Amino acid sequence: MPAFSRERLRTVVDAPAFQRTVIAVITLNGITLGLESSADPAGRYSTAFFLIDHAITAIFVVEMILRISAKGKAFFRDPWSWFDLIVVGAALIPASQSMSILRLFRFLRVLRLVSVVPNMRRVVSALFTAIPGLASILVLLLLLLYVAAVIGERLFREAAPQHFGNLGRSLFTVLTVENWPQVAEDVMATEPLAWIFFAGFIVVSAFFVLNLLIGVIVSAMEQEVNAVRWEEDQALELEQHIAVMKEIRALNEKIDRLAAVLPDPADHARRE
Repeated sequence: MPAFSRERLRTVVDAPAFQRTVIAVITLNGITLGLESSADPAGRYSTAFFLIDHAITAIFVVEMILRISAKGKAFFRDPWSWFDLIVVGAALIPASQSMSILRLFRFLRVLRLVSVVPNMRRVVSALFTAIPGLASILVLLLLLLYVAAVIGERLFREAAPQHFGNLGRSLFTVLTVENWPQVAEDVMATEPLAWIFFAGFIVVSAFFVLNLLIGVIVSAMEQEVNAVRWEEDQALELEQHIAVMKEIRALNEKIDRLAAVLPDPADHARRE
């Protein structure tokens, strides 16, 4: 595709109206998929749902073609573009009786809102950025749960064998915190000081570890926002630089035109 045509097509694809249209189609797709999953509407309007589904699929295919044509190789360098391409392409695979599970890929098209809406895309990118920190906190949390399970099993297996009778039950109790007030009451009926264990576990797990988790996510979000702002600042500086250079070139052209019109002082002096 010629560079001029590609630039015009890129302007259309990046236009807010085009993005809003895609969001509207994805939203409509989510609504129709939800209605289709209901037995009554699907039975009465199965033909309408079939036609709407194929029309939406055709719109998504046209959108992919326009985006690939507009961005060229840059389209395939964006991970979100690959996500969109896979989700749309999966809906084009013929789902036979033996591969009817492929029809479930249609529901993934609703997730395209994440790739289309910039704010959602930033949140997901920030979560991926925070994975190393989240992994460390997850290991810390697992260690905390294991230590709490061992302590609970050693201290309360006789007081509440249904909750802390062995290490497996103790792990399940502290991991799920299932009916935690009742568990504490069962243990404290024979172990009055058991509240120290329960209160300490809640404070450490719910406040310290949770705050660490929130801190890592917030830090990743700040990095993502700062990266976006830096890119916007760079683009603004580039525009300002181009504008200043244009003004300088215009001034130089005016000076050259004035110099060509005005008489040369040296020639005037020689004539005198």
